[in-house]
Amino acid sequence: MLSYFESLVDPLTDRPNARPPDRLWPFVWHFVRQAWRVIAALLVVAGIVALIEVSLFDFVGRIVDMLADTPPSALFAEHGTTLLVMALVAVVLRPLAATLHLFLVHQAVEPGLTNLIRWQTHRYVLRQSVSFFQNDFAGRLANKIVQTGPSLREAVVSMIDAIWYVTIYTGSALVLFAQADIWLTVPLIFWIVAYVWVLVHFVPRVKNQATVMAEARSTMTGRIVDSYTNIMTVKLFAHAEREDDYARESIVDHTAKFRTMTRLVTGMNISLVTINGLLIAGTLGTALWLWQSGAITIGAIALAAGLVMRINAMSGWIMWVVTGIFENLGTVAEGMEAIARPYAVTDRADAKPLAVTRGEIRYEDASFHYGQTRGVIDRLSLTIAPGERVGLVGRSGAGKSTMVNLLLRFHDVEGGRILIDGQDISAVTQESLRSAIGMVTQDTSLLHRSVRDNIRYGLPDADDAAIQAALERSHADGFVPDLVDLGGRRGLDAHVGERGVKLSGGQRQRIAIARVLLKDAPILILDEATSALDSEIEAAIQEDLEALMEGKTVIAIAHRLSTIARMDRLVVMDAGRIVETGRHDELVAAGGIYARLWAHQSGGFLGEIDLEAEAV
Repeated sequence: MLSYFESLVDPLTDRPNARPPDRLWPFVWHFVRQAWRVIAALLVVAGIVALIEVSLFDFVGRIVDMLADTPPSALFAEHGTTLLVMALVAVVLRPLAATLHLFLVHQAVEPGLTNLIRWQTHRYVLRQSVSFFQNDFAGRLANKIVQTGPSLREAVVSMIDAIWYVTIYTGSALVLFAQADIWLTVPLIFWIVAYVWVLVHFVPRVKNQATVMAEARSTMTGRIVDSYTNIMTVKLFAHAEREDDYARESIVDHTAKFRTMTRLVTGMNISLVTINGLLIAGTLGTALWLWQSGAITIGAIALAAGLVMRINAMSGWIMWVVTGIFENLGTVAEGMEAIARPYAVTDRADAKPLAVTRGEIRYEDASFHYGQTRGVIDRLSLTIAPGERVGLVGRSGAGKSTMVNLLLRFHDVEGGRILIDGQDISAVTQESLRSAIGMVTQDTSLLHRSVRDNIRYGLPDADDAAIQAALERSHADGFVPDLVDLGGRRGLDAHVGERGVKLSGGQRQRIAIARVLLKDAPILILDEATSALDSEIEAAIQEDLEALMEGKTVIAIAHRLSTIARMDRLVVMDAGRIVETGRHDELVAAGGIYARLWAHQSGGFLGEIDLEAEAV
């Protein structure tokens, strides 16, 4: 039985990775409609549950009248069938309806719809551009993904319950009171008007403040996670107190916005308690006055008292539910702002997979300015022949990494184009483009998974023999067998920690090189690939990199010029332009910028000199 209800909403349903709407109600409906049958069933069952609850109060009034009008000896003879029906409703129908409601909420909607929202929003956000993630906190984004699902689900379930309970309780009370005497409805009508006023006055304000508070909570979470993620930097610079100040600022802001929210809630509750007191006194006072004049029975008084006390309790619950609905909708709206953003880099509708047959790379008047009017890359043209190994030289900010990022389509060029084997990379799928390029970076980041999983990321179908071969070629086989994590896992099964923090920089770099060796892509990018290695290991790996580069088109970036001096061609960049090109010995003999850089090398590192001045 439970398994059946748990299968009604599949959180991992196979749907196109579409952008969610960027307006609140369409955003909500985008996910709710995927489980509309279950939501519709819940709507019907919730209505039945509310009707049964109201009928119990009607039963109480009728039983009181039976006791007043029927001799004890004749009670069951005259009213036995009616009492049996009442008992069946209370003992059988009510538990069945409540059980069905619980099954739909707890077994179907809560786990299914919640994680359906999380899964689909995660899939969409994961495919955002690199700049999207660079412009926000990872913890803040993750918090929005995780919180949007339960907030949207809770808002929907609460709306269903609130709508039925408000409609059925107040509607039934008006009908039952009117049947007894029309004057009995007067206090309830005044209460309904006052209750609606309280809702209209307070709830929108609570909703707006909830959105503000959700944004402040996400910022606070992001700042705290940022400190934890960069804990090594915090420790190295002894800046725990600075991080305290950084977190304190967001906590103070969140506290102030939280207090604004609680002031509204306090005012709302004071108003509610006041009008509820007037409802109780007004209804019971009217009922006693009508009974005194013989207009209603004692059973009607019992019904009125029971329903009024239930409405009193329910009104507080409804107020909190409505407040919770708008709080949750505020959280959904705040999450939607990040989740539903359009992609900055997209595949064309007719994009084809990239076919790399030779590996030629050609930049044709490529320009990119990060949205500025000038700078970074400016009308750059460069052709890299198939199998050619090119080294990029230049100080930080010269445009080397931007050239690589444009080739990988982390950003789209703002002018000109980039071609691989004659195919414009903007016209091919991003997945096929990046599958054809292997890259080892200076700032190696590993997944918090096993060593095996990290290496296999380069080739998901690789077996352990291929992984072991890659380990040996990257000279990582000397330390991997000795790795042990806190869970007692060893060797290839040991987990490396967040971003690989449990490994040294050199160990992370060797794992990254093993990963790219396994990928064996036709185009290879080395961005300070051996900068974290000691000289002995670097010398050993250089031999393997030579083998890895064989038959591939290679772009290598290095400040340590000795590591790229053996490239087929060196390209010297400054301010987004190519200022020199040639082989190492040719450039040294020419006595230009590269020769001056070579002369300024100290300890193998690129001296911080002004290339623009050198160019002059």
